[in-house]
Amino acid sequence: MRNLFLKFRKSEDGATLVEYGVALILAIVVGGTALLALGGDVSEVMGNACTSALADGGADCAAPVVPAPTVP
Repeated sequence: MRNLFLKFRKSEDGATLVEYGVALILAIVVGGTALLALGGDVSEVMGNACTSALADGGADCAAPVVPAPTVP
């Protein structure tokens, strides 16, 4: 068992745990930045859609889309 562990320890094939950790952190940072950048754009588009709906006589944008269920 010890020899097997030493073999894996000396082997430099593939990525190490540290490399996977760096890749994971990079993916999280890039993904978070993309979400933050797109979040403002989506909010702006939805606000414009709400304004257009109100101008056309639509319902209030803050109202729930699905009506509350009625109790029989």
